[in-house]
Amino acid sequence: MSDTIRLTMAQAVIKFMTAQKVEIDGQVSSIFDGVFAIFGHGNVAGIGEALYHVQDQLPTWRAHNEQGMAHAAIAYTKTLNRQKIIACTASAGPGSVNMVTASAVAHVNRLPILFLVGDTFATRMPDPVLQQVENFYDHTLTSNDCFKPVSRFFDRITRPEQLLTSLPQVMRVLTDPVECGPVTLGLPQDIQTVAWDYPVHFFDEKVHRLRRQGPDSVELERAIALIRQAKKPLVIAGGGVHYSGALKELDALVSSFNLPVGETQAGKGALPWDHKNNMGTMGVTGAASTNALAAEADLIIAVGTRLGDFASGSRTMINPKARLLGINVGSFDAIKHKGQPLVGDAKLTLPLVQEALAGWQPDASWVGKAEELRRQWNETVTAAMTDRGTNLPSDAEVVGAVNRAAGEKDIVVCAAGGLPGELQKLWRTRNDRGYHMEYGYSCMGYEIAGGLGVKMAKPDAEVFVMVGDGSYLMLNSELATSVMLGYKIILVVLDNRGYGCIHRLQQFCGGPGFNNMLEDCLTVPGGAPKTDFAAHAASMGARSEKVGNIRELEAALERAKASDISYVVTLDTDHLHTTEGGHWWDVAVPEVSERAEVVAARKVYETNKARQRQNL
Repeated sequence: MSDTIRLTMAQAVIKFMTAQKVEIDGQVSSIFDGVFAIFGHGNVAGIGEALYHVQDQLPTWRAHNEQGMAHAAIAYTKTLNRQKIIACTASAGPGSVNMVTASAVAHVNRLPILFLVGDTFATRMPDPVLQQVENFYDHTLTSNDCFKPVSRFFDRITRPEQLLTSLPQVMRVLTDPVECGPVTLGLPQDIQTVAWDYPVHFFDEKVHRLRRQGPDSVELERAIALIRQAKKPLVIAGGGVHYSGALKELDALVSSFNLPVGETQAGKGALPWDHKNNMGTMGVTGAASTNALAAEADLIIAVGTRLGDFASGSRTMINPKARLLGINVGSFDAIKHKGQPLVGDAKLTLPLVQEALAGWQPDASWVGKAEELRRQWNETVTAAMTDRGTNLPSDAEVVGAVNRAAGEKDIVVCAAGGLPGELQKLWRTRNDRGYHMEYGYSCMGYEIAGGLGVKMAKPDAEVFVMVGDGSYLMLNSELATSVMLGYKIILVVLDNRGYGCIHRLQQFCGGPGFNNMLEDCLTVPGGAPKTDFAAHAASMGARSEKVGNIRELEAALERAKASDISYVVTLDTDHLHTTEGGHWWDVAVPEVSERAEVVAARKVYETNKARQRQNL
């Protein structure tokens, strides 16, 4: 029996992928659940041929847009806590480069995705081949080098035997809790078809498991000493709580010591919304209750968060005298904001913290204040989501209608514009994965494709995609894919006739209405056309309707839930009305302007800038 097997480079890549398994809760299954593919001359004869023969093990799904299919793959792995992966392949040139934006989404959000990108001929014999970008000073560069800044691992395979060292590194990065992120393999179309005698053992089954790193004993001692000194602590729960699977451990810790908890966008759902210690979300688009505590807290315990500016109020929201403890599997994030690090997996680390804190409690007055602020905020949320009876409802009223329609196991999806702020403040979830927000990169166009990926990950849940007219127009093609593949999503399009969120920001910075709302844009004398989103959705095979108010929306959502295919409901909304709460955000205002409004806004900006934490 031969100890080698002759395969093309592309066949070897796919065979290696099918041999990769993952153990989740004692069950072993494939780690790659499929491949999204749009074929072109750069991948159809190599990767395409290889995929054709393994459809029973590794299904291939045809998408309509390369960026969109990558967003769907990212949403899929996020929903499954990074333990399952979908790969994406596209042709050399624009097909592959279309996925660079999605790679940035995955990189910022620390999510695993494998890009198998077609590349130009390694032999260079037909140069310049169709869709090749010629570089005038470095012939080793191709347009796929654009992936390098937004990949956690990048390699270009110019010889088939290079896979022997490259593919194990690919899997290391995709499954590492710290380095996890997008991996890009540039696959020249000629080398995809070159055969080599690979060792049979290279394709042995490999079972991957989530690596859990315990904390350093000295760091743990220092962390406990820091917490014991605190009288007014506040916990921030980030996305790492989900990825670690540390939900029960977080609940046990905060319940034992009556610790108030604020959730980030990625951390939302770490506790049920009605948990007695859940203060609501935190930051620029956070709850007034949590933000008020952050301004007074003497210790911030940040668990599994990268502490972006939206969580910290651009470093102005947290009490400048407060200490910060960073509990994180990655030291890169644990030391941010001059934090004292406690590097370790949350599921292992939180119980050790709980055990070591026996006998300690925060001040009773602090606990009481948190309870009262939480009660007040929940009243605010209820009022904001109540139907005012107008024919131009606010985003908050629409959120309320969708939230009431959603069941306990259902999921809401969003990414960009004003909706993430309203959803972060208002959406009430009891399901830890009932809230799916891409707000690390806040990528317009993620929503619909992301909804498809979420539905593929959780087919038994209703997936409600909430999207503004701007994001819908930017990338809507995967609505057709959802119909084609039979993955039903419910899409609610809030049409405020423009980029309402940035229009409000523009006004806050002293600017006039300019180039955001359609009425403020250069256009033909008759004005910009009113898009019929219901008709557009119907043209892609979805069921659809337009409604005029919240009462009609609620009825339409019931029809949508009863539908067996994707369903789109659209309505016009108020582009100015927002929910109270939130916090200042650092968006630079010009020092010099002819507009008095800008000058005034600059003074406000300088006042807030002076409050930013400098102890970095």
